[in-house]
Amino acid sequence: MNTIGGAVDASGVEGASDGTRSLIPARLDRLPWTRFHSMMIVALGITWVLDGIEISVAGNVASRWTSPAVFHVSTATAAASASWYLAGEVVGALFFGKLADLLGRRKLFLVTVGLYMVANALTAVAWTWPLLIGFRVLAGMGIGGEYAAINSAIDELVPAKHRGVTDLCVNGTYWLGAAIGAGITIPLLSSMLPANVGWRIAFLLGPVVVLAIIGMRRRLPESPRWLLTHGHFEEAERVTAGLEERARAEGHSLETVSPDRGLTIKPREKVTYREITRIMIRKYPGRSLLALTLFVTQSFLYNAIFFTYSLLLHKYYHIPASSTGYYFFFFAAGNLAGPFVLGRFFDSVGRKQMITLTYVSSGILLAMTGYLFKMGVLTALTQTALWSVIFFIASAAASSAYLTSSEIFPVELRSQAISYFFAIGQLVGGVAAPAFFGALIGSGSRSAVFVGYLAGAALMIAGGVVEAVLGVAAERRSLEDVAAPLAALHAVGGKMGPSPRAA
Repeated sequence: MNTIGGAVDASGVEGASDGTRSLIPARLDRLPWTRFHSMMIVALGITWVLDGIEISVAGNVASRWTSPAVFHVSTATAAASASWYLAGEVVGALFFGKLADLLGRRKLFLVTVGLYMVANALTAVAWTWPLLIGFRVLAGMGIGGEYAAINSAIDELVPAKHRGVTDLCVNGTYWLGAAIGAGITIPLLSSMLPANVGWRIAFLLGPVVVLAIIGMRRRLPESPRWLLTHGHFEEAERVTAGLEERARAEGHSLETVSPDRGLTIKPREKVTYREITRIMIRKYPGRSLLALTLFVTQSFLYNAIFFTYSLLLHKYYHIPASSTGYYFFFFAAGNLAGPFVLGRFFDSVGRKQMITLTYVSSGILLAMTGYLFKMGVLTALTQTALWSVIFFIASAAASSAYLTSSEIFPVELRSQAISYFFAIGQLVGGVAAPAFFGALIGSGSRSAVFVGYLAGAALMIAGGVVEAVLGVAAERRSLEDVAAPLAALHAVGGKMGPSPRAA
């Protein structure tokens, strides 16, 4: 029998037959918001800012690569660099997602941000096109790995009552990065700098940001939830006690945690791919379908609109390519504001209600805007204004896909669940959607583009309907109540079985 730390209500862990009983998850959830949580959000949440910078910078500098003074590649080849970056994200999410569940969140979010920083710095000095593409793939792998490890770490450290709004706001900062990237490329791509210099400086922005926050990341602890389910009981207790001391030092009083909120943990060997498949398909088929639907539908919508945004403004509203960036700022502002304004309702009103509402309403508004576009009654300004309203809502919906995937599966496979559904969403949205919409816009037919809008709207509405049917009420609930750890046990007729807390 394993006895660690004495009484449950004192240290959070005690010996139990064939396992160790712990109150650590409940203690983490009863914590108030402290300066530690704010520092963690800045240090880890910067990932979405970096990805926004990457996509925006790459999109704006791609035209430079076609110059004889740079790489002299075709427009199609330059544009394909975005697909290589997205492919890197998919590979990185799958590879590092597995390692984040196996080795821990902290090790991975240091490795992945380091990979991104080095790869982007090398992109800035790439002297051949194949090298640049290779570095873009590596940078994408770093960011893809970040998505899997960071979402898990944030959700496992943030108190339950703040988890929804925190996740949505952090994911929404992608658009802050996109706006920064668009803004920085305006002077760097001007005639003031040689054609082969400005774009290189732009790719150094991300590494500079990483250097500013890497010290903060190094001070963050491992997730106590991960430590607990992998048998590191003493370290889990030490980290949790440290967070409680921080809260008390800031003047907060902590409520006593009832002993009946404890979990009995029996650490187990690593989860195999076969077991992951069985858990997702046989134990959680509805949740797997839900996560897949939310990721695919929002990814299709976003990549379809985002990657063809300037093309549509240029072709149908005759906006010069050099001026489309100014319209983009309004689009980014709506996307950034949505999660910050609507996020708190995902914790108060509820997950199912808000996810259903945001998916369905953004789909309906998109269909209406598409009809107005087809009729030719919009201008570049009114088109952008309507898009900003639509994506004010859709941004919160898209962020909720990450939140949902992170909440509804056990801690032992949380990062992998995020990575699987993220990868599928990126493959569908990142590959199919831009090509589909690009062909429709290139046809010159407003009716054809309207068909594309209807397809995106139908998918978003379908996502809302699936959420209404299969959604999980995870608001203000412990992660262990939403999905019991595979290592959580309780006595059942003399045998060990899943904890009843997850029923």
